[in-house]
Amino acid sequence: MAINLQKGQRVDLTKGNPGLSKIVVGLGWDPVQNRGGGGFLGSLFGGGGGANIDCDASVIMLGENGKIRNNHDVIYFGNLKSNDGSVQHTGDNLTGDGDGDDEQIIVDLNRVPSQIHKLVFVVNIYDCVKRKQHFGMIQNAFIRVVNPSNNQELIHFNLTEDYSGKTALVVSEIYRHGGEWKFAAIGTGTNAPGLGELIRTYA
Repeated sequence: MAINLQKGQRVDLTKGNPGLSKIVVGLGWDPVQNRGGGGFLGSLFGGGGGANIDCDASVIMLGENGKIRNNHDVIYFGNLKSNDGSVQHTGDNLTGDGDGDDEQIIVDLNRVPSQIHKLVFVVNIYDCVKRKQHFGMIQNAFIRVVNPSNNQELIHFNLTEDYSGKTALVVSEIYRHGGEWKFAAIGTGTNAPGLGELIRTYA
């Protein structure tokens, strides 16, 4: 049975799951549906007008000092696999429509290089400034961790805050702790206009 986390909570990932080495991290979200109202949201989602909200999930691999080593340690739709093969993005979802995970990232914990101490999972809105979009237009956002060997959901974290005006989210972290891996529910919104600006905060 999955552990449901609240913002700020941390939980052991591998300690309570002996033999766990590969995980699937699923992220999902839905665009806020137009309920017949007018105004900006109505024009954005009504009658096919306006652009879809294209949320992009990415992983930033950090060293022991909490800093990123190079651009190859960012796994996103333009770089789907880390050089060492430990982190793999399964591909971009442009709309967020449909049930279940919108984007998935596969992590082979045993292959993560020893100099990498933390994996930060972030989501940003593609072209958010030009499209005038923010996370207040997104609902039902979540991240979950699944054991692919038996399809068991281990961890589930719903992002329930109002992120109006925020254009990027630091969703969670998976980090080393005493020879094991732990999961932290972060859920912090930022005003970074794109992935590049978000990455610079870890430079």
